[in-house]
Order: sequence, then structure tokens, then C-alpha cells
Amino acid sequence: MKILVLNGPNLNMLGIREPDIYGASTYDDLISLITSHCENKGIEVKCLQSNHEGDLVDYIQQAFFDKVDGIVINPGAYTHTSVALLDALKAVKIPAVEVHISKVNEREAFRQISYVSYYCSKTITGKGFDGYIEAIDFLAGAAS
Repeated sequence: MKILVLNGPNLNMLGIREPDIYGASTYDDLISLITSHCENKGIEVKCLQSNHEGDLVDYIQQAFFDKVDGIVINPGAYTHTSVALLDALKAVKIPAVEVHISKVNEREAFRQISYVSYYCSKTITGKGFDGYIEAIDFLAGAAS
């Protein structure tokens, strides 16, 4: 099983950016958690982050050629603006789960819109870093 974990803009600033919303743990802490979990489960994982929409589209498209089995995506602010990410997910037809560290449904009104949710089979919000683990386990279970 191969999983791609994608993180969008500003997620590289975890631990610095709004710790009252996102917590004090860093992006490196997140990647360590994901890597350790996947290693224990025998899942091959690749974690990528970009502040640039086109890079995220490129990563999704490359996942098709790399024969990735599932994508965990936290598009950050692109959740609410990017039809391009939605179209890329639809193009590659790889099962995907949307993850948000915070409870986006309890935040500003503009955060209520998620374009990628039109494709993703599940959306996990407000569970912190554990949401990524839940998403990985969901994809692993769906593939077996």
C-alpha cells in the first residue's frame, strides 16, 4: 500500500502559526507521527507540503504515475478556493481523504466551503494530528 500525504499552504508553520487553533506541535512532529504509524502498519508513505497550488496539482498528478493507492490531503486555505485541486483529484481517480487539524466547520463562514470534498470519500476535521492517522487507516482499510 502506497499513500501520499499532501499538505497545503502554511502547514509548514505548525507550532508557530496560531497555536491556539493548531497546537504547539510542529510540522516535523506531524511527519514523524505519520511516518512511524505507516512503518508500523507496513504502509509506504510519502509526505509533501507546498505553499503553491500548482505544486500540489503536480504532486497529485505524479501520484497517478507512481501508482499511489490513496491520498490524504490537507489543502489548507486552498480548500476554500481551489477548483484546480478538485480537478486534479478527479483526473487521477485515486481514493482520497480530506483532513483538517482544526474544526473548520466552527470557524469563519468562508471556511465552510470545501471544493476537494466534492471528490474525497471522507472528511476528517478537528482531530488534530490524529485526523491524519484516521485518514491513513481508512484508506488502508478501504484498499484491503
